Amino acid sequence: MNIAFLTSEYPHPKILKSAGIGTSVKNLAVALAKRNYNITVFVYGQDCDEVFVENGVEIHKIKYVKFQFLSWFFYRKKIQNYINRFILKNTISCIEAPDWTGITAFMKFKCHLVIRLHGSDAYFCNLEGRKQKFKNYFFEKVALKSADSIISVSSFTAKKTTTLFNLSANIKIIHNGIDMHYFNTKLITSISKTTNKAVNTNQLLYFGTIIRKKGVLELAEIFNEVINKMPTTTLTLLGKDVVDIFENKSTLQLFKNKLSKEAKLQLTHIDEVTYDEVKSYINNATVVVLPSFAEAFPMTWLEAMAMGKALVTSNIGWATELMIDGETGYMEHPKNHIEFANKIIVLLQNKELNSTFGINAKKRIATHFSIEIIGDENSKYYQSIVHE
Repeated sequence: MNIAFLTSEYPHPKILKSAGIGTSVKNLAVALAKRNYNITVFVYGQDCDEVFVENGVEIHKIKYVKFQFLSWFFYRKKIQNYINRFILKNTISCIEAPDWTGITAFMKFKCHLVIRLHGSDAYFCNLEGRKQKFKNYFFEKVALKSADSIISVSSFTAKKTTTLFNLSANIKIIHNGIDMHYFNTKLITSISKTTNKAVNTNQLLYFGTIIRKKGVLELAEIFNEVINKMPTTTLTLLGKDVVDIFENKSTLQLFKNKLSKEAKLQLTHIDEVTYDEVKSYINNATVVVLPSFAEAFPMTWLEAMAMGKALVTSNIGWATELMIDGETGYMEHPKNHIEFANKIIVLLQNKELNSTFGINAKKRIATHFSIEIIGDENSKYYQSIVHE
């Protein structure tokens, strides 16, 4: 079977950017390629046109072109025509695209179109309580209404999206998956060894974009509470800083402004690093803290759990489909600063419980969200589409 993916991001040095969607696309693409599917990934918005192969996946970079008039429309048509020529030549059975920005609005492909709900702009605006641009909502609605099939990475995202866009289509739930072998801690070189520094036994880690919707500003207040009771605790923020959408200022600076004098001394911010380096930071953390307000089914959570780390996370919607409170870590609402901090402190002070939660977290990923299991689910679903 020949399957294609359309995306704006994909983890590779030749690709301009990548985040959670790109990682989930790559995990699935490689897993299907290993099952002898012919997989093609089209990455739009790139700096040049190029075709290359990695891990059995053929990757097409599609150069961004700005047109004088209605550029959004004509660039979409450029993408559509490029892909349709490939579809006809290679007998592609179906193509998958994300819901974000409704990129497939006004595109017509010569094969079955699947849209996977990773979280649309409308979805995240709703969770964050901010107004969405009408244009973005319109494109996303047109794209969803014109899809032949819809998959969602979580039940919560499916229900929320159905309400937001008044969808009537049946939505298949297939969670994101992760390659457990890639996150084998025995294969990871510890940062402490490469830098000759001792690993702090009270080390908190947040990794991901430094942005309001991921609960970063709440984390500042939470960290203040932790420092009050455990002054030697450190916090590492690992990720790119962005301008806050409400205050139009650096989110990192807003974060620092909320910290106590003592907490500021215990903070380290590290900008973007390679994917392999991220694994080392996760490996060295005592507790991973992810107090997000808006996710669909976050890859960061899967990655930390796959590495056997105890987490303290938010308890909103999608979280209950991934975490088990009191078993793989703790869940708490990010605005409950004291309660959130107390749960972190419990895991810092109780090493045995911390270890048990980490073991449980890794087992949960292995038994429910490994790419082998999720790959099989996707494979069966795509075969059912083709048979129909």
